[in-house]
Amino acid sequence: MSLPDVQKMYEVIESTWPPASTRKIGNVTLREGRGGGKRVSAATVDGALDPQKLPDFEAAMRAMDQPALFMIRDGQEVLDMQLADAGYEVIDPVTMYAAPAQDIASEVPPRTAAIAAWEPLQIMLEIWQAGGIGAGRIEVMKRAEGPKTGFISRWNDHPAGTSFMAVHDGVGMVHALEILPSQRRQGVARWLMRRAAFWTLARGGHTLAVICTTANQGANALYSSLGMTVVGQYHYRIKQD
Repeated sequence: MSLPDVQKMYEVIESTWPPASTRKIGNVTLREGRGGGKRVSAATVDGALDPQKLPDFEAAMRAMDQPALFMIRDGQEVLDMQLADAGYEVIDPVTMYAAPAQDIASEVPPRTAAIAAWEPLQIMLEIWQAGGIGAGRIEVMKRAEGPKTGFISRWNDHPAGTSFMAVHDGVGMVHALEILPSQRRQGVARWLMRRAAFWTLARGGHTLAVICTTANQGANALYSSLGMTVVGQYHYRIKQD
């Protein structure tokens, strides 16, 4: 089975990490994130942007107590230039990875290296909080529909890391993978990814996917070392007040 294309990846991201609400103004989709981060707060444009309407979109985003923020997807070079001309700055380029889940599920993790748990345990919330993943992002996880779970890892007899994932249309996407600093570089993240692949397969899925900022060298190296393929990229443009 072929890997999902970029359009499918955008669909999976929207389903497994959903905004609190969406509404359309013309061909622009506005998202209400409620503190859940850029992915659930960025507006997207279907087709061409009418620059004369840009102030209306900005006002609508600020009315939701959010910055003027757009996601620039593959193939939207014209939109990228329009927003640059309007004073928007590039922020957080993102790389999207995918692989057949059966390829990642090549080794069974040790029992305590990745234990499925949902609703999230208190220790999972504490690990996420320590990594900057606060209440707004936990609410995003709770909004996700369909098969979903969190994972908690114990390594060297201590809490080590946690992650969240959800499955949409056969694609399991991992989010919020966080390892405690004292437990890094010991293979914990790799075990969490492998367990996520087994969990995806057990629910009838076929693909494991993940996204991370392009600047996160450690995460990009991990996903590449697992044999995952880059299937697309996107970035944001923000207008600073």
